[in-house]
Amino acid sequence: METMWAPWRIEYIKGEKEEGCVFCNALSLHDDLTLYKGTTTMVVMNKYPYINGHLLVAPVRHLSRLDQLTRDEMRDMLVTVEHAVRIEKEVMKPDGFNVGLNLGKVAGAGVEEHLHFHIVPRWFGDTNALTVFADIRVIPEHLTATYHSLKPLFSLLKPSL
Repeated sequence: METMWAPWRIEYIKGEKEEGCVFCNALSLHDDLTLYKGTTTMVVMNKYPYINGHLLVAPVRHLSRLDQLTRDEMRDMLVTVEHAVRIEKEVMKPDGFNVGLNLGKVAGAGVEEHLHFHIVPRWFGDTNALTVFADIRVIPEHLTATYHSLKPLFSLLKPSL
């Protein structure tokens, strides 16, 4: 049997679990996974990504349903999704993207109390037998390295509202 080492996971296993809403907490003054804080939207890196560059775009207001968004918030969320995709294309050069919402726990929402889009860059050949047979994902780059490559371009974004 081969062993796959993932020493960075011990931080999650032994660490204190975050209380409250992860998105509302990300609005704090110091958060090393928040790439952008706008007037009505934010972009946060997924702490437990499917693949490198897995981003989350959420409204600043704590909402769980689409019908709770104002038209301006709805527009700004999609504009922010578009900016995030453009930045990832430039920096990470993926071959495509999965972009979507999981509305409700039954639909796969891990954080159902705060609406958010997933932006998942995809590359040809990014799936492998480990995911299928061993329920393991290989994330080739550390979160902080991905953060530091994306943050300079997100810093240039100006809130649209």
